[in-house]
Amino acid sequence: MDATDIRHHLTGPVMSLRTPLDKNGDIDHNGVRNIIDAGIAGGSKTVMLTVGDSHYDILSDDEIVEMTRVTVDHTAQRAMVIAADRYHGTSRAVEFATFAKSTGADMVMCLPPDWAQSTTPRTLAEHYATVASVLPVMIVTNRFIPRGEEFGLETLQRALDASTNVVAIKDDMCGVFAQKMAAALNERCAIISGGQKRNHLSMYPYGGDGYLSTFVQCKTDVAKRYWHAIQKDDVRDAARIIAQQDGPFFDYVKKQTGNFDACIHGMLELNGLAQRHRRKPYYTIGDAELEQLADRLKTLGLLQ
Repeated sequence: MDATDIRHHLTGPVMSLRTPLDKNGDIDHNGVRNIIDAGIAGGSKTVMLTVGDSHYDILSDDEIVEMTRVTVDHTAQRAMVIAADRYHGTSRAVEFATFAKSTGADMVMCLPPDWAQSTTPRTLAEHYATVASVLPVMIVTNRFIPRGEEFGLETLQRALDASTNVVAIKDDMCGVFAQKMAAALNERCAIISGGQKRNHLSMYPYGGDGYLSTFVQCKTDVAKRYWHAIQKDDVRDAARIIAQQDGPFFDYVKKQTGNFDACIHGMLELNGLAQRHRRKPYYTIGDAELEQLADRLKTLGLLQ
């Protein structure tokens, strides 16, 4: 894919693939396939694997390899596939990118290590550029949160200067950082916001392309209505959807035991896509909590 194709696939609501598990804690590959099908049907032009949503911090290397293979195989070129590495040093990140390319993945999201703030903007830019010599790279700004705005912006500028194959950014820092980043860099690469619609709407006037959508696979009409408002440049209508549905949903799930991810896995079960289980020591919501979640979703008009 060239840069124009990549931006096209990252424009609009984008699905982030949460790894579904069965009650024994094993990956539910049928659930993976169900979630991919639902996301594509809901309008996502990309299937994205991430360290966080895809639970890579509690999966083995072999499981990550298998998740990547199953995702690429089942997507079957119906959407762009972004693979993800996990705290790899440069040589190991290159090995993973080489593997991801062999499966047919279109891009790799890099999340390099930074223990004890051991990296610099220059060493990170070199890391991204080296991996990008194998496969197009998406940078995730999660890595810059402890380092601050100035560090993040300098690293991104250096990385884009170092390689034209650094083609996309997924933002987790939000707020003023996201606005400055989008204004400065959107003409050079595709930029999507993570998480909630309010983060996308904050970035949007400055040049954000798409956003990670919670509802593209579970309540598709909400994702489509929000994006239709954005396409019309109707910021008031987009804000209304956030105020009436997206915002209250996140306000609710963030207060629940196990936080928002436990509830989103519950949504997968309520929509018949996968089971709600998460691997210990992560918390899995119980039957009563699932019923309460269903009631809240109905109240907000968010149950498919």
